[in-house]
Amino acid sequence: GLAWVAGAATAYGAGVAVSRVAARLPSRVRPLVVGTALWPLFAHRMLLDEVAGVERALTAGGVAAGRAAVGRIVSRDVSALTPEEIRQAAVESLGENLSDSVVAPLFWYAVGGLPAAAVYRFANTADAVWGYRTPRWNHAGRVAARADDLLNLVPARVTGVLLAGRRVAWGRLRAEAALTPSPNAGWPMAALALRLGVRLAKPGVYALGATGTAAGAPDVDAALRLARRRGWA
Repeated sequence: GLAWVAGAATAYGAGVAVSRVAARLPSRVRPLVVGTALWPLFAHRMLLDEVAGVERALTAGGVAAGRAAVGRIVSRDVSALTPEEIRQAAVESLGENLSDSVVAPLFWYAVGGLPAAAVYRFANTADAVWGYRTPRWNHAGRVAARADDLLNLVPARVTGVLLAGRRVAWGRLRAEAALTPSPNAGWPMAALALRLGVRLAKPGVYALGATGTAAGAPDVDAALRLARRRGWA
C-alpha cells in the first residue's frame, strides 16, 4: 500500500511540475508542452497494432503464431486456444484496453489536468504489474487492483457507450456487462459483442453475446475500425 501511494505521489508531483512550467510559458506554446507531456499517457496506436498483429499472425503463421501474438496482450493461458478463441481474446483486449489506453487518461485529464492523468497511468500500470492473486503479490496486488477499479468506474462505462453507439440499448449493455467478474472490463467488451453480433467468452467465467456468431477475421477488422474511429473521436 505504501509503495502504491509513493508511486502515485511521484506521478502526481511530476504532473504538477510540468503543469506549473507550462503555465509560465506564452499561451501559444503552452498547449504544445502540455500535449507533449500528455501524449505518452496514451497507447491507442500501439493497441491497434497489437490487435491487428494477432490476426496477421494467425492468418500467416497458423494457430501457434496466433497464440503467441495474443499472449502478448492477454493474461490468460493461451496454450490451448482455438482460432475462434484467439480472435475472441483479441477483441476483448481491444475493448478493455481502449478504455485503459485512451478514454481513461483523457477523462482524468479533463477532471484534474496532467497530475490526475499521470496518477491514472501509474495506477493502471501498477495493476498490470502488481495485480496478481499470488502469495507474493497478494497485498500489493489487491491495493493496485482496487485503485484501478475505482479510477476506471466512469471511463469504462463511457467506453462502453462509445462503442455501443445507438445500436445497443443501455439496459442490454448493462445486463451483459454485469456477467463478467470485473466491475469495469465487461462494459467495453459487452459493447463490442453486442455491436458486432459476436460471442465473446472466457470458459467457466463469462459469455457475452451468447447468441452471437463465432468471431472471425471480418469481425476483428470491424472491431479495429470501430476502436480506431471511437478512439480518435
